[in-house]
Amino acid sequence: MIPGSAVYHVVEAMVPLYTAAVLGYVSVRWLRAFSGEQCAGINHFVALYAVPVLIFHTISTNDPYSMNGRLVAADTLQKAIILAILMAWALWSHCYGRSSSGDDRKGVAATAPLKWVVTAFSVAVLPNTIVMGVPLLNGMYGAVSGGLMKQIVVMQFCVWYNLVIFLYEFMAARDGGSVKISPEPVAAAENRTGDEDEARESQNNELTEVAEATTAITMEDGSVCVAGVTSTTTESARVPSVMHVVWMAGKKVLHNPNTYASFLGLIWSLIAFKFGIKMPKIIEDSLFVVYTTAVGLSMFSSGTFIARQSRIVPCGYAIASLSMLLKFLVGPVVMLLGSLTIGLHGTLLHIAVVQAALPLAVTSFVYAEEYKVKADIMSTGVILGIFISLPVTIVYYILLGL
Repeated sequence: MIPGSAVYHVVEAMVPLYTAAVLGYVSVRWLRAFSGEQCAGINHFVALYAVPVLIFHTISTNDPYSMNGRLVAADTLQKAIILAILMAWALWSHCYGRSSSGDDRKGVAATAPLKWVVTAFSVAVLPNTIVMGVPLLNGMYGAVSGGLMKQIVVMQFCVWYNLVIFLYEFMAARDGGSVKISPEPVAAAENRTGDEDEARESQNNELTEVAEATTAITMEDGSVCVAGVTSTTTESARVPSVMHVVWMAGKKVLHNPNTYASFLGLIWSLIAFKFGIKMPKIIEDSLFVVYTTAVGLSMFSSGTFIARQSRIVPCGYAIASLSMLLKFLVGPVVMLLGSLTIGLHGTLLHIAVVQAALPLAVTSFVYAEEYKVKADIMSTGVILGIFISLPVTIVYYILLGL
């Protein structure tokens, strides 16, 4: 059985998270201490600075030469299976919707299924491994589980979060815009060249002329055909090709601080653990000051988001129930099947399944809020998932021990 001290340590990890979320909620809903723009600024700081530094710290302090290959393979297989199923559903949904409507949907309509893919994938397979997982699994399976949890979160930071960011950037580019998680120098924005301004003005004039010409033709002879051709041509010119969107999204990901942090952390860990090099204390302490704000401010931002909604469960009870089903049933079951396929057994199998039933990582909410994609579901998954995770993981612990 799980000792009472282990449950207490989990509660110790949970209460500070809720404290930060409640403080954010109270600050906005009752005290009116922050405006919507200021709340967005807090979340942007977390995405731009705190999370990348946390990523670098986590990866750089993990020994890449002692990682458990079978556990990593099982975790990768679980995520790949769920992603493949979701992408197949998105493709079917897109093709079915296009055939039923009789036209080729593009732009915002074309990315609608993909938004659900990213959201469902994050909810199902990106757990809060470090903050909640380490104290809980240490009590269940001993200190060895802490290192294994770190290996899983390293893979999440190096591979899966970068994939999620790529999908977010793909949708942003497909919809005609892009959310860039990187600072744009003010001077660069103010010192745009005259050529750029002239080109932009010329483009606007051309669009105005096209609109006026289309309107004139429609009013004079009632030719719907001509107007329709103009509209179709304009839409075709506005929506870029898929390969162009992929190229744009790839460039955005390569300039993303999270990508830099993950690869720099991996390079440092490969060198440091190979030659026994330690990071200078002055750098380590500087990083510590920043990355310790990541989890607290993420939860605070989640609280401010809920406070700005019309109800405590922003996504509604039906969607919230479905997300909990994905998180605490679908994710662990697929992990069990994937682990058995890889050949995991014993304690390692139990650790793999129980960690899959941990609550949604708060980092997923930060990205969803930054890109404005289903942040209501992510905030609910974080807040509600932390509360539900303790009894659910205990149930899995008992069932696996039978």
